[in-house]
Amino acid sequence: MNQLKRISGVLWMILAPVVIYLLVMGAVHNIDSTGTKDINKPIPWIIIITVFTPIAIGLMIFGFYSLKGEYDKLPESSDDL
Repeated sequence: MNQLKRISGVLWMILAPVVIYLLVMGAVHNIDSTGTKDINKPIPWIIIITVFTPIAIGLMIFGFYSLKGEYDKLPESSDDL
């Protein structure tokens, strides 16, 4: 089970920057001054990227701690805390 946690930690550490990159590239590709749809305006993209970036950073931190082995022994009751 601990090996699965470490593998998933690596997955989160790789996945978070990739998703941010894809969001930024999607914004660069879709923002168009002559477009009339909402996807062509920069404000929704700025909001989406601003909201998702701290989430992705948190996932990277979670992946780092998981890879480091911080979640190998989890408490089973409140007495273990």
